[in-house]
Amino acid sequence: MRFADTNVLLYAISRDPAERSKAQRANSLLAARDLALSVQVLQEFYVQATRGSRPDPLTHEQAVALVESFLRFPVLEITTGVMLAALAACRRFNISYWDAAILEAGRALGCDVILSEDLSDGQDYGGVRVENPFADT
Repeated sequence: MRFADTNVLLYAISRDPAERSKAQRANSLLAARDLALSVQVLQEFYVQATRGSRPDPLTHEQAVALVESFLRFPVLEITTGVMLAALAACRRFNISYWDAAILEAGRALGCDVILSEDLSDGQDYGGVRVENPFADT
């Protein structure tokens, strides 16, 4: 099982010609059945996808429909246990809380890979490895 960070969802909806290959890669990833998400990822997706300063913002209704469609994947709820694990990971790995929360949500779901361009590609964080699916796009 692989855990998808918010940027995977955002690239999937991008209409920017400069991001065409990333959008194709993201949609290919979302077509797979071995992905997992967290409530944090869905919240971040909604906020960023509807952001007024975005070149191609989604309407509230469009974003909600997509969030609901992403519920086809396993989605980890925000829990105090994940929050406390993220706080520990934040200090242990010297990363932001939000990145640590992504790592720990993936770990809690049994994922051994986090798909993200926000963390170091190839880095192992205590048994959870990061892969940047857009490194070659």
